[in-house]
Amino acid sequence: MRAPDATDLARIAVFAALIAVLGLPGSFPVFGGVPITAQTLGVMLAGAVLGPMFGALSVTVLLALAAVGLPVLAGGRGGFGVFLGPTAGYALGWILGAVVIGLIVHAGGRRPVVWRTALAMVAGGIGAIYALGIPVQSLVTRLPLAETALTSLVFVPGDLLKAAVATVVVTTLVRAYPRGFRREWATPARERETAGAGV
Repeated sequence: MRAPDATDLARIAVFAALIAVLGLPGSFPVFGGVPITAQTLGVMLAGAVLGPMFGALSVTVLLALAAVGLPVLAGGRGGFGVFLGPTAGYALGWILGAVVIGLIVHAGGRRPVVWRTALAMVAGGIGAIYALGIPVQSLVTRLPLAETALTSLVFVPGDLLKAAVATVVVTTLVRAYPRGFRREWATPARERETAGAGV
């Protein structure tokens, strides 16, 4: 991974701020009154746009600010106690989620496409986060892992909605402003052959 320059640092800060802003409304009910927050949407976008390492760094910055007491998590929460509660695993899972999303979206240095972006949002934005969140929640609440996983399924529809929104945003950004990704994508083999033939 290349060292971040001033522009990269600014973009990392912007996405950390975006995740914080998305948490300002707190939770809101969807799908029969199930409360969700929009901050995972920001995590998804950070991983897809900034890539795995810078995306994870933006999330880490946000969590560090929360740890020192700034109210940057959903509903104005902050303080180290957040990382000792039942949702601690989900928050830490954001870092892993951003890495997984970035790796899949930009796999092989290729330009993001709809199917790969959607896969990344589900695998990283839901699967990776739940993989850390559910065991920690089970440990803190002392509920069986299977029961904790079952109760967490109620949040999946809301997370799928955020994954769909993130996919639309990213694929639109690829077409409208590819420079926003700050990376050069690999040229398809057919285009390279054409260029090499001088056609």
